Amino acid sequence: MSRFKNIHVIDMDTIDISNLNRQFLFRKADVGKSKAEVAARFVEQRVKGVSITPHNCRIQDFDESFYKQFQLVVCGLDSIEARRWINAMLVSIAEDADESEGPDAIKPLIDGGTEGFKGQARVIFPSITSCIECQLDMHAPRAAVPLCTIASIPRQPEHCIEWAHVIAWDQEKPFPKLDKDDPEHVTWLYQKALTRAQEFNIPGVTYSLTQGTIKNIIPAIASTNAIIAAACCNEAFKIASSSAPPLGFENNYMMYSGNDSIYTYTFKHERKDDCPVCGRQARPLDVKPNMTLQELVESFAVRPEAQLKRPSLRAQDKTLYMQFPPSLEEQTRPNLDKTLAELGLENGQQIVVTDPAFPLEFNFFFKFKE
Repeated sequence: MSRFKNIHVIDMDTIDISNLNRQFLFRKADVGKSKAEVAARFVEQRVKGVSITPHNCRIQDFDESFYKQFQLVVCGLDSIEARRWINAMLVSIAEDADESEGPDAIKPLIDGGTEGFKGQARVIFPSITSCIECQLDMHAPRAAVPLCTIASIPRQPEHCIEWAHVIAWDQEKPFPKLDKDDPEHVTWLYQKALTRAQEFNIPGVTYSLTQGTIKNIIPAIASTNAIIAAACCNEAFKIASSSAPPLGFENNYMMYSGNDSIYTYTFKHERKDDCPVCGRQARPLDVKPNMTLQELVESFAVRPEAQLKRPSLRAQDKTLYMQFPPSLEEQTRPNLDKTLAELGLENGQQIVVTDPAFPLEFNFFFKFKE
């Protein structure tokens, strides 16, 4: 409706009945069909003169040549990993472009996200402004609750739900296999969690919280989604029409909060020289010499600046641990039990880390601490 005529939409998901309460593109008869295809057909019928090409797949299924055809990219993704991937792809396109492509090689990335009554919108000009990887520490992974807390001293309703989910279910096995979409299974977990919460005088256990906790559901509110979607569309319109300055050069990040009244603010997130995507410097990695390689590998999943789930590591002239292929994993597996000192790694040593989820290498250097 903003007069964009040629749009491609990518979504790997199919329509679930739970999607119907917070949007207007799908109907009950569409449940089970491709989100991208149904949305494209609906909008083409509603808004005359627009051409939408749907792709029922992952964004990672396309290569650089596919993304080069666009003028800008708008992300409404529910995964930090997917955001990091498209960010790295667009930065790579901008940095690897030859002179003939000029400014057209820079594909602005507009990103929006919501959680309950909160939301954010940001604009990234790849290779020029702060990118998503620069801002990664703002989206640090949530710390896992220790099993001992769940088992012995729960303090929150979520602890009681996890107890029912992890411990009570395993002990009693009320059904052959847990189906998180089966109301009977969810009700069993809810009742177990409620009983445990009452024992410890913990309020707040509800059926909906039980379902949300076991399925790791991020609450979605239609009005918040509409506000953030509108903000993203406004930024796309400003970039395409030059009718007003977009986010991106001065203030590049807009935060919205509707928890208590309505509050928004914008700020500038600075580009980082040691960003593994758009920077040129290796990042420091605080480690202990007596840390085992296994501990280091596992730490990459929870380090706010890394968040890598399947890292492979190599140092200069030395392969430390490779997750793939299986033959190389087996060959380097004995290194996992050795300490960094035993592997001959020194303070200041540079290492290269790769992860199959990202089309780039991450460069770090060891900063030993006692």
